[in-house]
Amino acid sequence: MISKRIYIFIFVITFLLTSLTLFPYQGVLMNSAETINPGNFKFAIFPTMLIGKNGGDNTWGVAGKGGLGLSRSVDIEVKGAIFKNFNYFGADLEYWFYRGRDINVSAAAGWHMLKSKNGSDSSGIDAALIASTKPSKKLEIYGGLKVSFDTIKNSNRNFTLAHIAPGFEYKITSEIDFLGEFGIALNDSTNNYLSFGFAYYFTR
Repeated sequence: MISKRIYIFIFVITFLLTSLTLFPYQGVLMNSAETINPGNFKFAIFPTMLIGKNGGDNTWGVAGKGGLGLSRSVDIEVKGAIFKNFNYFGADLEYWFYRGRDINVSAAAGWHMLKSKNGSDSSGIDAALIASTKPSKKLEIYGGLKVSFDTIKNSNRNFTLAHIAPGFEYKITSEIDFLGEFGIALNDSTNNYLSFGFAYYFTR
């Protein structure tokens, strides 16, 4: 029999797919190097601001994630975002490969698609390297390097998006975390961003 968590995971994927409609958006990181515990499910919502360049307007939207722990060191997450001028959907597989006394390190790889209201749709692959530490029992500090390699639909134009993303994750209860993150653009194609919000864990 399919468990309740699998039904919830399928619902989140369906919701994010139905929300889809060129904007240089890479997606938020919004997690530490620790993966989701096996069999547990995570759902998260993050209001996000893309910071305008050269005096341009800031753009507000909402990003979301739904994840499932597959093993002690591996999880899978679907990710989506809705903004005024575009919608975004993707998925990542994350592997927690280093567990240290004071630091943890993981790597993630995935795929995404972006649908823009001006017709400049794009898609690409993602990669991230994440390191985190716990200065206290409830607080985690993390930082990540994110890179995306995108191609605009029906064209030969390619571009790369890259961020350094420092952030924190604070445990409010055993099921709820509050997160905040600032994405620092590393090239001209990429926008700085600010994101914050909550993650809820459905535990076994």
